[in-house]
Amino acid sequence: MVPGHEPTLVSDDRLAEVRLDGVTVLFAHPSGELYGSDRVLIESVQGVLGAGGRAVVALPVGGPLVDVLTAIGGEVRLLETPVLRKSMLSPAGLFGLVRSLGPGFRAGRALVKELGPDLVYVNTVTIPLWIAVGFLSRRPVLSHIHEAEGSASRAVNFALNLPLLLASRVIANSSYSVAVLSRVFPRLASRTQVVYNGVAGPAAPSASRLTLDGGLRILYVGRLSDRKGVDVAISALGILRERGSEASLEIVGAVFPGYEWYEQQLRGQINELGLAEWVQLRGFESDIWPRVAHSDVVVVPSRYDEPFGNTAVEAVLAARAVVVSDTSGLREAARGYRSSRTVRPGDPVALADSLEGIVEAWAIVREDASADRLSALERHSPDLYRQRIAHVTLELL
Repeated sequence: MVPGHEPTLVSDDRLAEVRLDGVTVLFAHPSGELYGSDRVLIESVQGVLGAGGRAVVALPVGGPLVDVLTAIGGEVRLLETPVLRKSMLSPAGLFGLVRSLGPGFRAGRALVKELGPDLVYVNTVTIPLWIAVGFLSRRPVLSHIHEAEGSASRAVNFALNLPLLLASRVIANSSYSVAVLSRVFPRLASRTQVVYNGVAGPAAPSASRLTLDGGLRILYVGRLSDRKGVDVAISALGILRERGSEASLEIVGAVFPGYEWYEQQLRGQINELGLAEWVQLRGFESDIWPRVAHSDVVVVPSRYDEPFGNTAVEAVLAARAVVVSDTSGLREAARGYRSSRTVRPGDPVALADSLEGIVEAWAIVREDASADRLSALERHSPDLYRQRIAHVTLELL
């Protein structure tokens, strides 16, 4: 955190009804899927649409997000523009990135010229080309940070966040994200506003089970990757089974294209531990709520820093207990909920111990989870989030 500085939060008491009639906002987003930042984008788009504005979303690829955006009234344009990935750190990856900059920039400028947007809204720091497109087109640029690589080197964080200096306004999804930004650009961080994610919960959440007949039902929802610690959840289940527990684990999510080896590694781990009967790999599912409703506890066992923890909030909104890694934005997302637990990152024994503790205190945990849901509804109300986004948008016009 910037010494002596607390990040600015968009205050609810400053919010009045905002109208964006006749305003066109061009959103730029790096994927067409339905994970954390993708779902937040939907809420941001609804914030503009709900205020009477026009929302056009530029995506580099299609996917399930396209249908959702279209259904709520957004317009989608597919443009082949570069997205920063870790795979680009190789010589071949860097060459591909450099080669894509020219065509991507021209495509972005052409779309800006066609639409004449009043604002360019760049969602995540992985598409910095769009900040340059908006800046050089002399349009206000709103950059929304969803990343926080606190464990990355100063040089990496400097390079990743440098384009933000061209943005008209920067908002972030957590105080932790602002703290990471402050390490390289303290003055920019001091001007960055925190807008906590608007997270939609299930329409009619069911109460947790009265008793854990048949064993604890554990759920993981999210990307399948080493940094997300899916293998840690599997190992923790193995420990619980060795201790005599009848627990089971459902895993909902998929890998990035090109990372299929990690899924095969998980399958190998499951077989090696003899857990094939008690671990189910469900793949990606756009509607997670039936799985959450069937679960008793949701785990978010990330190994490394996370800017926030949408999955943790979704669990609380569904009146389910949640166990998260005690790190970064996950700690911030789970803070204040009595049914949440934190554990040391990358430690399957600690995760197993925490899950065992939830079983032992189940009667209290399920009551706490019901009460926590009400708190989460206030803290992460999609309606309030949409108003905040509309308010910030209006300020930049």
